Amino acid sequence: MPLIDKAERARQLARAIASDLTLYHEKEIVEGIERDTLFDTMRDHIEEGRTLFKSRVTPDIYGLNLYNRAIVDVMIKSKGHIKSKIW
Repeated sequence: MPLIDKAERARQLARAIASDLTLYHEKEIVEGIERDTLFDTMRDHIEEGRTLFKSRVTPDIYGLNLYNRAIVDVMIKSKGHIKSKIW
């Protein structure tokens, strides 16, 4: 399978991975936000997703930081209603 070399397609992939993390790890995400331990709690899952993303895109596209943005936009922003000292 050829590597993704278009930013929009890579953005879609990053958001799909972040969406899957949100779907399959909802309880962990909520607890991590409530306790301000989100990145410790989700570290392994986020890194697994990052590894998948990196394996599917060109180095130039990976350097655009699309995966990290997707984690914030998809996994964190959607949880703004959760009571937390983070916000």
